[in-house]
Amino acid sequence: MKSLTCYLMILAAIMILPPLAGCQPAPPDHQQVLVVTTPDWNTAPGEMRLYQWSSGQWQQHGAVIPVIVGRNGMAWGVGTEDFTSRPGPVKHEGDKRSPAGVFELGEAFGYAPPQDAAWCKLPYVHVTAATMCIEDTTSRVYNRILDEGSTPPDWTSTDHMLRKDDLYEWGVFVAHNYPDSRSAAGSCIFLHVWNPTGNGTAGCTSMDKQQMKDLIAWLDPVHKPLLVQMPADQYPAFRSQLGLPPF
Repeated sequence: MKSLTCYLMILAAIMILPPLAGCQPAPPDHQQVLVVTTPDWNTAPGEMRLYQWSSGQWQQHGAVIPVIVGRNGMAWGVGTEDFTSRPGPVKHEGDKRSPAGVFELGEAFGYAPPQDAAWCKLPYVHVTAATMCIEDTTSRVYNRILDEGSTPPDWTSTDHMLRKDDLYEWGVFVAHNYPDSRSAAGSCIFLHVWNPTGNGTAGCTSMDKQQMKDLIAWLDPVHKPLLVQMPADQYPAFRSQLGLPPF
């Protein structure tokens, strides 16, 4: 009888214990997510939503950001996996489409000298007249940012990043088709400042300059930020599969 009484006392104590902290949802590997959606495959204007993992759930950061993607819309690209086997258009060099899929982010870049970009948490590339991104599909440094003269040239097509229109005044490198760049699968994909005329890009994702700077200030490599972009009707399947935030 004594042992039964002890058992019941222990059981009662267990029943009133608070839930263990370990029962909270496990934090995802990537705790900052940029979600870009467009109405369909062939539309350039879209929207960006920023999410941060906090207190066991996704929380939206700031307001919705208007963006412009490739002038011909989007197409499946190569990111955290090869998305090109999915139904829909496939990204290739020169198609004026932004890559759809899930992508890690690389360095931030800008025209400001490093001391004037100390607020940037991402690694920072100071763009000068020598800075270029290689678009030649036959080059051994295809889809790489480098300085002219830093390597023997084997290319005929480059994207010189110090532009007269200042579209690259602030930006972030998107790891599409990178680091193992597949020839002609698309190169030099950035987040950058948009053209005030509202024209679509050559394949990047663009936005207002102040919003681009605010985005760079928010991005933190400690949280392993991801870019998720695709037509809105494709997003629910990815949300379910990867545990991404709703919108």
